[in-house]
Amino acid sequence: MKSINFCLLIALFLSCAACTEVKPRERGNLALSQMAFTTDALEFSLRQHTAFSKEAAAGGYGGGGGGCGCN
Repeated sequence: MKSINFCLLIALFLSCAACTEVKPRERGNLALSQMAFTTDALEFSLRQHTAFSKEAAAGGYGGGGGGCGCN
């Protein structure tokens, strides 16, 4: 019984952290460079190119292509 109550409590906490609607006037705050996953786009593209060259695979980051090197 304790574990069921604990699971319900955890589910309640997780549901409280749901997504919310972003107003158009607030979208500028989300577009700041501090909110980006990578701060340097050139370094990110270089790391992706290195990973593509080593692993012979691409994709998963919004780009297409295969491992054959024909793209």
